[in-house]
Amino acid sequence: MHAAQGPRLPYSLVAGVAPTASGWLVASAKLRGATFAPEEPRLFDAFREVLDDRPSLSIIVVNVPIGSLDAFSTAQRSCDREVQALLKGHSRAPVFAGASRVAGSVGDAPALNDESDFRRARRLEVAREMLPSSQRVVYEGHPNLSFYQLNDYEVLRSSSESGDVIDERRAILERKVPGVTRVLDAKLPGVLPGELNEVSALLWTARRVFGHSATRLPSEGEWDSRGLRMELVM
Repeated sequence: MHAAQGPRLPYSLVAGVAPTASGWLVASAKLRGATFAPEEPRLFDAFREVLDDRPSLSIIVVNVPIGSLDAFSTAQRSCDREVQALLKGHSRAPVFAGASRVAGSVGDAPALNDESDFRRARRLEVAREMLPSSQRVVYEGHPNLSFYQLNDYEVLRSSSESGDVIDERRAILERKVPGVTRVLDAKLPGVLPGELNEVSALLWTARRVFGHSATRLPSEGEWDSRGLRMELVM
């Protein structure tokens, strides 16, 4: 028996989602026509909780790799190579540096270069949940790519978490994203200002995906052996 879906809402919900040491950081916004209304960000313990949240999210842009190369190698996905080219000169131009999204089986996937334990755990959590049908809702993004788009397709000075860079990113968000201070000024346990900046940028990309104005990298589809499309959106 299927659960009742409830009344049809007069708005849609989109979200940026980022893994943090405290859990899944979710910044959502209501969309109705030209109205874009960010909500207070929330923390979730599991990615499945994000997917099952009600009212349901129409679009999710998450900062976790989706789709992987299938052999242990030093290769990269096409989307990663394209992003490296776009962000050339960025202090961390390789968006996900290291040895591809090699997955083996989900349970024994190695850590990517410079990947913390909690990020590896979050990445594997998403890998377990994702099906090709999930990609009607869930898209892979990255804050560096979102800020590149928000900054009029100009590379930011640095991706370090210095105070100057956090302030620079916040200024861009306040200039470009209506109502974003509701996210940026939130106080959540263990969540840093830089993480609120990043999830806000992903939220804006989710709006672009919903409005069919996002850029997909690569432009031609590339799929892994599980049928997951390997792409980044901005």
